[in-house]
Amino acid sequence: MKIIQVKNLVKTFGTIEAVRDISFEIEEGTIFALLGPNGAGKSTTIKMITTLLKPTSGDVIINGFDIKKQSDDVRRSIGIVFQDSSLDEELTAHENMDFHGILYKVPKKIRRERTEQLLKMMELWDRKDSLVKTFSGGMKRRLEIARGFLHHPKVIFLDEPTIGLDPQTRNYIWDYVKKLNTEENITVVFTTHYMDEAEKMSDIVAIIDHGKIIKYETPQTLMDEAHAKSLEEAFLYFTGRDIREESATSDIDRMRNIRKSHGRK
Repeated sequence: MKIIQVKNLVKTFGTIEAVRDISFEIEEGTIFALLGPNGAGKSTTIKMITTLLKPTSGDVIINGFDIKKQSDDVRRSIGIVFQDSSLDEELTAHENMDFHGILYKVPKKIRRERTEQLLKMMELWDRKDSLVKTFSGGMKRRLEIARGFLHHPKVIFLDEPTIGLDPQTRNYIWDYVKKLNTEENITVVFTTHYMDEAEKMSDIVAIIDHGKIIKYETPQTLMDEAHAKSLEEAFLYFTGRDIREESATSDIDRMRNIRKSHGRK
């Protein structure tokens, strides 16, 4: 079953064409890595697929729902873990989980059972009543990922899920994600700049560059095509070694923040 179908997706910002007519499909239960240099269109693509940004044109179907016409159904079908923390640090770990479950209308009994299951799996159950502001960075990340799985999403999106974490925490998080992917058949879509993660964890890799999908293969196929010993070598082979600037959407978000700080819309 195709859990995600993207067809002719386009996003422009004025004269900037951030995403240029991309199409791809993802099978249910797949771990899918979307890779690309800075400014390649990764973040813009993920934001459109998860209904956070309106496409200029094109279509996306997730779990049978159209992102334009059935956005609420799409949001109920997915979990999102952002690169920047979205936890309420003045609440406890348990309260953050409970609040998320209430927003997604998870029944109270299931909410309690699922919260206990996930916090124990992430070794946070003993700290369930501690304020999040007392947590380390790794603990906060584990809590965010646990929260993303709380409502039994069909697809979870992980944006740079292990950035800045030590190797032990990175491995622990991926073991956990893989366990839920296998046991609950949850499709995982993630972005990362850690090529070793993508090589080890993903079933399929899509490389996006200059707003276009330039490769869509298994990690091993990409390495074979590039005659490379690692996915990082293959990635550099297909995208080049030039340093890239940040994405158009990052620039636009930055300008919006500057305008807000000066009292302008």
